Amino acid sequence: MTDTILQRCELKGLRMTSQRKIIAQVLEYAADHPDVEELYKRASKIDITISIATVYRTVKLFDEAGILDKLEFGDGRARYEDAEREHHDHLIDVNSGRVIEFMDSDIEKLQEKIAQKHGYKLMGHKLELYGVPLKKS
Repeated sequence: MTDTILQRCELKGLRMTSQRKIIAQVLEYAADHPDVEELYKRASKIDITISIATVYRTVKLFDEAGILDKLEFGDGRARYEDAEREHHDHLIDVNSGRVIEFMDSDIEKLQEKIAQKHGYKLMGHKLELYGVPLKKS
């Protein structure tokens, strides 16, 4: 795994303008799963000349280059995360849209077992759970 999104962009030969570098930096430091609107908000705080169109074009370019993963959680907004983050699954709060990342070794083992049971070697997976918070008494 290469250290940063910017380095991976450069290794893939992408032309990195100053605005693309800012967007890469914003993505690098994102602890959440920002959509284009949120990326634009964060990037324009650094450089007010960045347009939302530039952000759209940049995330599309990064996604097509395999640098970002595009996530769609059924709320009509595409969100993005670094394609080289450690493996994890997602639990999505359908009320708030909050996304919780988690990793569970029991689930990982079960998925392997299911693939083997059906005669397959598991090459990868994405698990998205959708829920609502339990009512607290």
